[in-house]
Amino acid sequence: MLHFVEGGGYVALPKPKTVREQIAWSYANLARADAALEEGARKYRQLHHIIRNKLYHGLVSGKMFMRPIYDDEKVKMTVPKACSYCGSRLNLAVDHLIPKIRGGADVQDNLILACRCNSSKGGRDMLEWARSKGFFPSVLLLRRYLKIVTRFCEKRRYMDMELSQITEVDVPFDVHLLPTKFPPLTELKRWVSEQE
Repeated sequence: MLHFVEGGGYVALPKPKTVREQIAWSYANLARADAALEEGARKYRQLHHIIRNKLYHGLVSGKMFMRPIYDDEKVKMTVPKACSYCGSRLNLAVDHLIPKIRGGADVQDNLILACRCNSSKGGRDMLEWARSKGFFPSVLLLRRYLKIVTRFCEKRRYMDMELSQITEVDVPFDVHLLPTKFPPLTELKRWVSEQE
């Protein structure tokens, strides 16, 4: 599979070998999808591929950074109050995106609204649970999740660890599940609620 590079042409897609590369490729694909969805595109354009490429290489080299989680907190306060997983507005409660039982922090960054649909999640990783339920998280929920994962790995100095070694340390999520391939643009949502 090839991806567009600035100046024209295509190169092979990255094959992440470190935690940093895995997170960067997932986040760069997320940014590409978010840019396309925000403008209402039904197909990716050259500009979207350029965004992904620049961001990936910028994150890996340390020349670029993820936007602060504060941006996600603003979104959390402005979107309609709905379950972060299914969009229901009934029987909402607070859920830990990364479960407390697995070491997820009891802080506002890790707290989201959820309805009873998450009762089967238990202590599972959000991406593992979503995959078992057959859904792909909304772009804005996944963005928050990636920032939490990144902060956790940076704090513990896991970013440059080989992906094959990350299973040897105690982490409350599975870095291998970070999506590097996304569903078609027409199947993605910026947020679970229809009214953004």
